[in-house]
Amino acid sequence: MPIGKRAAAEFFGTFWLVFGGCGSAVLAAAFPALGIGFAGVALAFGLTVLTMAYAIGHISGCHLNPAVSLGLVIGKRFPASELLPYVIAQVVGAIAAAGVLYIVASGTASFDVHAGFASNGYGANSPGGYSLLAGFVAEVVLTAFFLIVIMGATDNRAPKGFAPIAIGLCLTLIHLVCIPVTNTSVNPARSTGPAIFVGGAALQQLWMFWVAPLIGGALGGGIYSMLFGE
Repeated sequence: MPIGKRAAAEFFGTFWLVFGGCGSAVLAAAFPALGIGFAGVALAFGLTVLTMAYAIGHISGCHLNPAVSLGLVIGKRFPASELLPYVIAQVVGAIAAAGVLYIVASGTASFDVHAGFASNGYGANSPGGYSLLAGFVAEVVLTAFFLIVIMGATDNRAPKGFAPIAIGLCLTLIHLVCIPVTNTSVNPARSTGPAIFVGGAALQQLWMFWVAPLIGGALGGGIYSMLFGE
């Protein structure tokens, strides 16, 4: 499959992840009387990955995340020469999704983009007021385990056809743990899209949501490759 088509698949897949996951947080999490809450948002993020894994997994591998792509490079599952096109497609897809979500969300007078817009943060911008250190550690550890699950579920020795379920449920679990800490990133592209529209502290703190997931992704890919690889 040409790199252009695979990058396009990553664009659409990451768009779906951000629009579906962040959209559930912005539009439905605290909806009067019927809000889906943290559990609903966590499930929404998991469902975006699960559905797209079946839709485009056979085309691009359905990374949807620069940290996943980097982890797969470190784990010798993905060529380093194709990392940049994937990352660009993922980030552009995330920004496009955040733009569409902004248009939809701003259709009501009560919308305030500075109230969060599903952006990630630490300290005063953490949902639970968690520190930079707490957020950094959480993002590194959770991203590392995300890569271990991804690599294990897609291993040639693993049962066939079930990887999207394991990966989607893993992302759901990650959000159940981490939403109160950082609003959950584990994905630099997912963090970048909303931060561009929120601006201010969301952009100032964006560096952490690139550095920590990339470190975690590299660690997870390396650990699986060294300890459990064929």
